[in-house]
Amino acid sequence: MYEHAGTILVVEDEEPVRELLRLYLEKEGFQVEIAVDGEEAMLKFSGSRPDLILLDIMLPKVDGWAVCREIRKQSSTPIIMLTARGEELDRVLGLEMGADDYITKPFSPREMVARVKAVLRRVQQAGARKNAEVITLPGLVIDNSAKQVEMNGKVVPTPPKEFDLLWFFACNPGQVFTREQLLQQIWEYDYMGDPRTVDTHIKRLREKLSANTGRRYIKTVWGRGYKFEVGN
Repeated sequence: MYEHAGTILVVEDEEPVRELLRLYLEKEGFQVEIAVDGEEAMLKFSGSRPDLILLDIMLPKVDGWAVCREIRKQSSTPIIMLTARGEELDRVLGLEMGADDYITKPFSPREMVARVKAVLRRVQQAGARKNAEVITLPGLVIDNSAKQVEMNGKVVPTPPKEFDLLWFFACNPGQVFTREQLLQQIWEYDYMGDPRTVDTHIKRLREKLSANTGRRYIKTVWGRGYKFEVGN
């Protein structure tokens, strides 16, 4: 008897793939809701508010891109995109639309379960961090209430946008963000900002972190964006 691990909405029009996903997720203790097209996905999402969505791109009626966009307008529920194509453009587009991860078909069911658990774990950790006022990491203390950063016990001046960027990264460790997503989150540009603004601020943060803590923390993920790594 497995403990209920959360609810997953599987949006997939191919029955063999859909049933394989259901089988492995239920085996791990998840409750599974099913939708076979984009319209049903939106109805099921509104009715059940799942903990995570496995969302195929190529769907009848409304495709996965449109479903992802609509969900992101109203919710931060984690989304893992399922795609039959391994093209970089599809992956980047999904991440820019707000997807948390992607899996390329054909995939290993065990890898799929591991990805689901990793995304849920990351979301839970991020939620705990966002509720905190102070994040303490090796050589680094970020105090959101005082808007102050200490590196190896020394207060290091960080302008407001640098602080906001560092706090956002620290609240979401391991998650990859594109430049456009960071512009929207930190500068609140609706895809209108210059991505070089992000690069400039990250370069300054890296220089300060490296000089004062000996750690880089903010890593480049080539072709995708940036992520914050704690265990480095």
